Amino acid sequence: VQLVESGGGLVQSGGSLKLSCIVSGMDIGSYTWGWYRQAPGKQREVVARIGNNKITHYSGFVEGRFTISRDDAKNTVWLQLNNLTPEDTAVYYCNDASAFGPRPWGQGTQVTVSS
Repeated sequence: VQLVESGGGLVQSGGSLKLSCIVSGMDIGSYTWGWYRQAPGKQREVVARIGNNKITHYSGFVEGRFTISRDDAKNTVWLQLNNLTPEDTAVYYCNDASAFGPRPWGQGTQVTVSS
């Protein structure tokens, strides 16, 4: 299984980014998938999850700013980030959030938000 995240970058506070996660080596359709992030000096934390029934769950700090989505036919999971703040600066990762995960972690994609 290989996870490839992309779409990160440097944005100003209030900006937006759309992160992509392309999964190879397995079909994502039967599993819950999640986005995670790790800021410097902090532990990795859950950002959002989406079930195979498309039901979503967000961590409290998201506050309606992010949207997780998936296309099982494309084996791809996305995370739309809006109204970003410097506190959102982190490396963002995707992974299998089901009981069968996590899969081997990808390299992540860096999101940096300037004030």
